[in-house]
Amino acid sequence: MEKRSAGLFILMLIVLVLASQHMVLPTEARVCQSQSHKFHGACWGDHNCATVCRTEGFSGGRCRGFRRKCFCTRGC
Repeated sequence: MEKRSAGLFILMLIVLVLASQHMVLPTEARVCQSQSHKFHGACWGDHNCATVCRTEGFSGGRCRGFRRKCFCTRGC
């Protein structure tokens, strides 16, 4: 009888641990974007775009769109 109740306890503990992992969902921070005012020309590398955006006070930047414009990013 003790083996059965110990096995049931372990099973319930495993179910509880697995269920608790699904209850907490990670969330992503919102990212605001604005077109760079200082970057000129076509944007072909995210690194250069991010460097210019940091001088404008943003946390980073990336190239986007068909016309390859530099968009600066920061947390909202």
